[in-house]
Amino acid sequence: MTRALATIDRAAFAHNLARVKTLAPGRQVFAAIKADGYGHGAVTAAHALADAAGFAVSSLEEALQLRWAGIRQTVVTLSQPLDDEACALAAEHAITPVVFEDAQLPALARHRGPVLRVWVKIDSGMHRLGFSADKAAAIEQRLAAIEAVEQIGWMTHLGCADDVEHPLTRQQLACFAAATDGRSGRQSIANSAGILAWPDSHADTVRPGIMLYGSSPMLDQSAADYDLRPVMHLTAPLISRRRLAGGEPIGYGASWFTPEAMDVGVIGIGYGDGYPRHVPNGTPVLINGRIAPLVGRVSMDMITVDLRDVPDAAVGDRATLWGPGLPADDVAKAAETIAYELFCRLTQRVRFEVI
Repeated sequence: MTRALATIDRAAFAHNLARVKTLAPGRQVFAAIKADGYGHGAVTAAHALADAAGFAVSSLEEALQLRWAGIRQTVVTLSQPLDDEACALAAEHAITPVVFEDAQLPALARHRGPVLRVWVKIDSGMHRLGFSADKAAAIEQRLAAIEAVEQIGWMTHLGCADDVEHPLTRQQLACFAAATDGRSGRQSIANSAGILAWPDSHADTVRPGIMLYGSSPMLDQSAADYDLRPVMHLTAPLISRRRLAGGEPIGYGASWFTPEAMDVGVIGIGYGDGYPRHVPNGTPVLINGRIAPLVGRVSMDMITVDLRDVPDAAVGDRATLWGPGLPADDVAKAAETIAYELFCRLTQRVRFEVI
């Protein structure tokens, strides 16, 4: 019997990309597929999102994985340090680095060979990566003086776009506009939250991430509110069903007791598969279309659930941990985390199937 299974829906990927194009019409789309496609498989994501103009990844290693898989669209590395070897490999494989730090410039100046196309990142207020706005002119001049380097655009990243009331986003947009005023090249600002809530951030090129995987980046709106479809359906089998008397402890630490005589189910997934150990009692699990709340601590290989509202659940039935019918955002909220982490933390024990 297959234990934990993550089914990846290519049609849902395509649907979510179409939503991006509807919300940001006419913009170039660079799909974020870093961290192995947010845990969905980077190559799978790239093929399913073939209508995107390009892809955004974290590192040169992630970019090369796509090239070796035959992906030919633009690939941008968002946080790759640059030395002589990295510049040579990026140029050889037509990979586009983001320049965000003075320490990257000497290797770019030494680069010879195929022209290396780059984006420049401006720190507009998130204060993670990027040049300060007042350095934009100087960086532009330094790159223009390097024969084998071509600057093709400017980008920044929004830190609080998920909260439409937060003042930082408008400050960031104003800062970026001032830094790039009158400067040539494409511009890229919007992440998923920017695409959904901040039309002024759409610029020339958008970089959707979590919305492509069917989750919402917004604080108060669900994926369904934006007609986004879950790409990953994580399931595992019910491997045991037992009738217990009231007052019986469940799991390690005896942290939960049956409030009455009731049926308890055991599902074949645990933190060894990447299901978060810290989720509390009551975290939703879906069996046969009904919620079976988690009870007791998550084990390495198993979780236990309350079956009182699922009288027809039988050994062998598959439970949904997240996916259609149970949004990953709902599970993440119960776990006090975000869907990104749920997706990315799945381990090699989980079998993946692409449909």
